[in-house]
Amino acid sequence: MEDELIAVIPCSSIVVDSVLRFTTAGALWGFCSAPYDARKRGLTGLARASFVAKSVGKFGFQCGLVAGVFATTRCSLQRYRKQNDQLNTLIAGAVAGAAVAARTRSWTNVVGVACLVSAFSVAAEVSRTN
Repeated sequence: MEDELIAVIPCSSIVVDSVLRFTTAGALWGFCSAPYDARKRGLTGLARASFVAKSVGKFGFQCGLVAGVFATTRCSLQRYRKQNDQLNTLIAGAVAGAAVAARTRSWTNVVGVACLVSAFSVAAEVSRTN
């Protein structure tokens, strides 16, 4: 049934849905982890509030970016190849991982994160379909 829905729903809708969900999850993660990190750094008052707000934004943006790149790549590949298989997920995970690691400007990091995100994406796809 899901295959039928993906063929009908536009890629832009899938991407927006993914970005909103993962941005929210990332912001919640930042909101939960930032106070702990601020306490470890000894921040209090306005400096602590500023640190928490920046962390929420940073985690939300990063998670939204990964979700957007992944969903766009996967949906585009699926439409181009006219197949819904794990190769789409593998390539989309690699592209999303490389997009996140690109700001490190280290090819070692880019390749490592691309492989890691790709592997986790395929593992999630396999566990979801079985």
